[in-house]
Amino acid sequence: MLEAGTKLVVASHNAGKVREIGELLEPFGLEVISAGELGLPEPVEDGDTFAANALIKALAAAEASGFVALSDDSGLAVDALDGAPGIYSARWAGESKDFALAMRNVEEALAAKGAKTDDQRRAHFVCSLCLAKPDGTHEIYEGRVDGALVWPPRGENGFGYDPVFQCDGYDITFGEMEPDAKHAISHRANAFKKMIKAQFGG
Repeated sequence: MLEAGTKLVVASHNAGKVREIGELLEPFGLEVISAGELGLPEPVEDGDTFAANALIKALAAAEASGFVALSDDSGLAVDALDGAPGIYSARWAGESKDFALAMRNVEEALAAKGAKTDDQRRAHFVCSLCLAKPDGTHEIYEGRVDGALVWPPRGENGFGYDPVFQCDGYDITFGEMEPDAKHAISHRANAFKKMIKAQFGG
């Protein structure tokens, strides 16, 4: 489906997410543009899974632009909070998309549960990618990475909940990792590896 020179719309208005997806796609010679740059409206994400919301966004962008569209629906799932914030990860940041607030909200919810040890603070990031054509055909690829939450937040890199997420096997947060290091192991990277293998055979 994808070839070098293909115009690809990243179905997101989140600058951090668009930047990270652009970096992951850079080696493949695609012409990447975001839904925000095209002035496309944000569709109502009323799916009940990451995959369902990714599909809504990709189809809306592909149909509105006439180009192949790639969407990403991703978020943080905390075991002690029964998987919350999950598909509502962005909503925990409020109207202003303040992820300092979102991280504080998660920490307060964990504190209310008495979660103090790493075992009690287990969490994972999930990413569902949807690649859609204007005719409605689409494919979905999913990735996940496991770890635990730290407090206070650490690091200025990444975006969203990255400063409080420490991946298994590492002693620094995603917020402290250099982008290349995070791109090698993240939930988004894992989903991308599946997509790249399917699309480019790599």
